[in-house]
Amino acid sequence: MSKPISLAIIGATGGVGSAFLAALPSIVLPPSTPRPQLIFLSRSKKQLYNKDYSPVSPEDLASSSSPLLSLPDLAKYLSTSPNPTVLVDNTSDQSVAEAYPLFLKSNISIITPNKKAFSSPLPLWNAIFSAVTRTALVYHESSVGAGLPIISTLNDLVRTGDQVTRIEGVFSGTMSFLFNTFAPASESASSPGKWSEIVGKAKAAGYTEPDPRDDLNGMDVARKCVILARCAGLKVESTSSFPIQSLIPSALESASSADEFMQKLPNHDDEMESYKTEAKKQGKVVRYVGKVDVENNKVSVGLEMVDQGSPIAGLKGSDNLICFYTKRYGSNPLVVQGAGAGNEVTAMGVLADLVKVIERLG
Repeated sequence: MSKPISLAIIGATGGVGSAFLAALPSIVLPPSTPRPQLIFLSRSKKQLYNKDYSPVSPEDLASSSSPLLSLPDLAKYLSTSPNPTVLVDNTSDQSVAEAYPLFLKSNISIITPNKKAFSSPLPLWNAIFSAVTRTALVYHESSVGAGLPIISTLNDLVRTGDQVTRIEGVFSGTMSFLFNTFAPASESASSPGKWSEIVGKAKAAGYTEPDPRDDLNGMDVARKCVILARCAGLKVESTSSFPIQSLIPSALESASSADEFMQKLPNHDDEMESYKTEAKKQGKVVRYVGKVDVENNKVSVGLEMVDQGSPIAGLKGSDNLICFYTKRYGSNPLVVQGAGAGNEVTAMGVLADLVKVIERLG
């Protein structure tokens, strides 16, 4: 029987972290494969671990008195575990992302939905993947599309010799919901409402970040496009290397709070209405689209007028949809569609990566 994986989790009590821990007992492993053992848990100001690497329980984290370890100290602690060790980073923390090379060089595998690790300036990407070995692995499926098989699909295309020519789609559940509501592909008897009203409804329903500007600036989509572009072989330096169309009116970029932004947003409804009207004149609908043009080494993020009958136009709710155009698939793209946001589906993607790592290290 192989050794059990020692599992360390950063961000154990956030939305994704809590969903991950709740679902962890349900993972299905190959016969005779031992289940992973939790040896380290952390949240913002609490850590739980034992010096002898014996298992810990999530219920004990809140009352833990374990001394806080810095990231270098944590790497040192985990590196001397008697079993193969996997670090699951369920945060979006930049400092944790920048420590990935250190963990990998300490023979610790990384699993994470943290987009910042893979969309930061190119040197960090290079440092991460140059540190990967047969026993120090990196999996980050959930950094794009939550639990959807987007990165694994792209990797399979590339590794089996297909030539990816273009990737495009709706990469944000928030943007999907906003535009599917604001400019539905099918006519509705009732008006969907003004842009500011729809943003307000999305915020109240939890579809946006507490400050909607964090969604409307387009940076989330841009990060995902950087990741996919790099997986496809493009050397994209950073998110500042290509155009990103922000949906924040320039006059509101300096709003002091989310409340002020929402109060003043109705004054700018006409601009978004004009996009929708122009698209309708052309028999199209407006959508917020990310594009990776692999053949021409170009990336772009912004509003697009798309044909009514296209897969992107037909999206419902907050679904993501990603189209892979390749030589092998010809004129019909390989399409991946489904829920691209949410704690449970993101945690599912992280868990699926964990199963892959256990199988590879077992």
